[in-house]
Amino acid sequence: MKRSRPIIAIDGPVGAGKSVAARELARELGYSYLNTGAMYRAVAVAAREAGIDPDAANVEERLKPLLAGIEIKFDGEKIFLNGRDISDKISHPEIGDLASRLSALRAVRERMRELQRAAGADGGVVMEGRDIGTAIFPDAEFKFYLDADVKVRAKRRYEELKRKGSSITEQEVLDQMIERDRRDSGRELAPLKRADDAITIDSSKLSIKQVVAAMKAKIDARINAAKDLKRA
Repeated sequence: MKRSRPIIAIDGPVGAGKSVAARELARELGYSYLNTGAMYRAVAVAAREAGIDPDAANVEERLKPLLAGIEIKFDGEKIFLNGRDISDKISHPEIGDLASRLSALRAVRERMRELQRAAGADGGVVMEGRDIGTAIFPDAEFKFYLDADVKVRAKRRYEELKRKGSSITEQEVLDQMIERDRRDSGRELAPLKRADDAITIDSSKLSIKQVVAAMKAKIDARINAAKDLKRA
């Protein structure tokens, strides 16, 4: 079924600027915005509160009833877990680490894939994460892979956490990010990788405004080329 409006998939590692860029691009296009990374973090919050050990032998069995009843909703900048605002909780480094570990589990990915595909099925959405263009919507009309040098990404995340009052050091953020990259790229199920047909943008030396402009230029160029071809 041809969508009336396209899906724009933005993948890439943590700290590359995906969330801010995707949110701004969605605003400029008048599209919905879906932060899939925040959805995994919401699962991490739920699992932690339920006392589920990610290293336990029966972790997937314990997670299944939790996943079956989970409700994750967005309202602007806020994210709600089963009707409760958890926006402040999902930014904590330990939640990000737990989300990365849980995202390697088949039960978690299958449930999140269901929710994400349902949310974006009609198009007109900018969706960002780790595997949107490769596993969730491999047929997305536009795919971007947003990357940046790991030290640049670590500094950005450190400054963000510092503004929120965290006492974590920049070196600790860098170490955690390197480990997160290794885990996300090396997992067997839906690893972080660039889709073959994705457009790569290196944001190391670009502002968010420049990143959004680059993506919008690529989108406009392809849409205009399609219109010209149709008229010919």
